[in-house]
Amino acid sequence: MSFTWEQAFSKAAGPRGLAARARAVKDGGLPALKEFLDLAHIKYALLQPYFETANYPVVENRELLPSFEMDLFEHKELPGFSMVVLPRRLSYFQEIFQYDILHSPEDVSITDRKANPTLTERIRQANLNSLTLRIPKHSQDQLRQRFSATDITALANYPELLGTLLHMERAHVLSLNSRGKFHLSGVYSSFPSYLDTELKQFGLRIGKFSAGDDQKYEKNRLFVYQFLMELYGFPIVSERRTSAAMFGRRLFRSGEHFMVRVLGQSDRTITSIFSHPDAKHYPRVEKLALVSVHEHFKDTVKLLTEGGYFVDPARRVVILRVGYLQHKYDPDNVRQDRALSVVRQEVIHPLTGKALSGLNIIKDSYSMFLRLNDIVRGEFHGRIVFKRHEIVQGTETDDKRLKFLHSWLTKHQRRIISYSEDFYANVVKVLDSYLLSPDNYERFTPMRGLHQEVWSKYSYIQQARKVKTLEDLLNRQQKGKKLSYLSMLASFTEIVSDLKFEMVNYFEELVERVIKMTETILQDRYLHKNFVGRKDEELSEYGLALKKMYGRLVSLFDEFTRIRKLRSEQPRPQPPATL
Repeated sequence: MSFTWEQAFSKAAGPRGLAARARAVKDGGLPALKEFLDLAHIKYALLQPYFETANYPVVENRELLPSFEMDLFEHKELPGFSMVVLPRRLSYFQEIFQYDILHSPEDVSITDRKANPTLTERIRQANLNSLTLRIPKHSQDQLRQRFSATDITALANYPELLGTLLHMERAHVLSLNSRGKFHLSGVYSSFPSYLDTELKQFGLRIGKFSAGDDQKYEKNRLFVYQFLMELYGFPIVSERRTSAAMFGRRLFRSGEHFMVRVLGQSDRTITSIFSHPDAKHYPRVEKLALVSVHEHFKDTVKLLTEGGYFVDPARRVVILRVGYLQHKYDPDNVRQDRALSVVRQEVIHPLTGKALSGLNIIKDSYSMFLRLNDIVRGEFHGRIVFKRHEIVQGTETDDKRLKFLHSWLTKHQRRIISYSEDFYANVVKVLDSYLLSPDNYERFTPMRGLHQEVWSKYSYIQQARKVKTLEDLLNRQQKGKKLSYLSMLASFTEIVSDLKFEMVNYFEELVERVIKMTETILQDRYLHKNFVGRKDEELSEYGLALKKMYGRLVSLFDEFTRIRKLRSEQPRPQPPATL
């Protein structure tokens, strides 16, 4: 028998469904509530639309890989929502966001119930009226009839309310009542974003902005904006997701325990931003989506099939939960635009709700390479957003192929910089055969500017890989092995010696990075104390070799800086845009 959305988590929630699961949530426990909300939102916000919508747009693997891409289309027929969970009682006047308050009937004391027997019923009706006034008029009578005798604030009734909450323009709120139980405590909530303040403060802190410097602000604003948004799991997108990211940032900085959750109608992905005891610098970020497993993962497909993990076996669709790790901005890292990386992938069983980890569904170099091959051959038929404003469909022309390559290189830039030599060699082979082929020169002539932009991105990656090798050497690492100081110096000096002849074509920011790393080594206190600052007769054979290599690096550094000074008045290639 094939799976249907109504069967979702029937073995996880039991015969009484998600309502029983809601009653089992421990008082005030955010992790337990999150587990319940995961099941409820997957069932009603992802699975139900999948089975009831013709040609449901399953999320592509690459869409869950940072850096996140702009959304292509707004699927208005699909659900979308935002919410905030605060595991404490709310103080209506003191809160930093606006919402229509709902009162839990459980807050009424026994004394007040005896004195006024109709009080709890009036509260229930007032709650229903508050919700009804915030939905379209044509749906109001139906909502009143369906929930006229129901406490809509009770967590057990939350799944039934999702048909309404998933189509509301603004957010809903969950918090604790006087008995320490989670309940629906607010609707039609607005999250304050303070985007301008947050953006400028963050840019100043990481050194991308300077007070009063308009040109520096204009040059780096989009980089800072994208980095800041990606830290909280989003690209630069809709107001709903921007405000959710900034609100989550503010709650975390104020020390709140919280969860902010958003489903966009365009990205079809449930994104959660939440506090965790082990998350000290940033809140955790997770995404839930329906994803199709690529057919080339034969072992994975077999494992998922045997375990009954496929929602739709014909399309190999699974429920995927992805966990991310944030990275502090590091100006000394050649991959300085990396704000987020994937740390966990879990496939959720559609009946039991159990998570299967240890799989690699989205972070796969083979899939990347297949897509690159398809683009170059003109055999890829998907869509991209080129430079944030132009939707490009298919790769049947060279103009479209170059735009797809530009997008592909932008998307995977930091991964290509870090991946293995074998993978990189294959990428070079494919790109060179297309971008440098004499047969294509004439065809590229009408689009020379676009060709140069793609080539610039490709060149940056080529150069950055060498600089990344120097970064590893600076940490005395090479291909996962720890190096001695002498081996590190020898390898570092050899690469810098080669770069001396190539730097005229290097991007300025990469040249600066090489100079800074070289200075770091030359100023190393350990080297000065134990080798450079000692007399030759005091040193062993190893020490003498190291001191000699150090002197060679000093000479190279002087040559390097002189060459850089000579080229300072010459035109320089500009680093590729990050957006």
